[in-house]
Amino acid sequence: MICALASSVCFGAASVLQAMAARATEPGTGGGVDVALMWRALRQWRYLAGLGMDGLGFALQIVALRTLPIYVVGAALAASLAVTAVIASRVLRVRLSRVEWTAVAVVCAGLAMLALAAGKEGHREGSEALRWALLGISFGVLLLGVAAGRLPDKPRALVLGLGAGIGFGVVEVAVRLIDGIDFADPVWYALLVGGGAAFLLLTSALQRGSVTTATAGAVLGETIGPAIVGVAWLGDRTREGLNWLAITGFAVAVAGSLILARFGEAPAPEPDRDQDPATEPSA
Repeated sequence: MICALASSVCFGAASVLQAMAARATEPGTGGGVDVALMWRALRQWRYLAGLGMDGLGFALQIVALRTLPIYVVGAALAASLAVTAVIASRVLRVRLSRVEWTAVAVVCAGLAMLALAAGKEGHREGSEALRWALLGISFGVLLLGVAAGRLPDKPRALVLGLGAGIGFGVVEVAVRLIDGIDFADPVWYALLVGGGAAFLLLTSALQRGSVTTATAGAVLGETIGPAIVGVAWLGDRTREGLNWLAITGFAVAVAGSLILARFGEAPAPEPDRDQDPATEPSA
């Protein structure tokens, strides 16, 4: 559980560091795609620190997935939104509403319930059919992204976010199924294709639509599906007699994370309301 929570903290902190670096990066000249943007971002120490935090978070996530039920790890990863919100409120001076502060407390309460109710990870290896199904789903995520590109803005952001969440969910399940290095195992390809597709879809969703809508879809996709797979096919269980507490904790943590979905991409700091309106930049 410590690894799952630490992974959540790493991902949440990385979002804020990368947001700070992006805002400090010198804008390019002209319109269109700025091909040098990544290079300029990489020259920012905050961006590099954010990438390092992402890498550490992923390593901790792998450890957590090998020792805890998937439903616990999924809920903890969704809770990274609460971490981003709290850090952004301090570092970026983003004002959180009472509802959002309540949501942070709700996420913490849900994780506490899961920690009390969670049993050990299941020991089923998963059938061959499940392994090939994961590979098929990973390619399905790519096709979903292509289809979503033809949708209007609002549903497009939701579908892209949901597809990204499904891709990240494939990664969670694949990590549990991997047993040594065997490139004949379709799970390895599901891991690579699912993770790559998820990153592409989420990036597109955040660039071209509502951050809140896209993140909400991603949270639902990466928590519910993998949790069902873990319980139904991999043998994940709760402590004796605490099924109700695990279900409640999972639902509470995910619901709280959905309320905080606008922090899927750390928001810009709010302007100082005491600033002279004449000096404020125009819209």
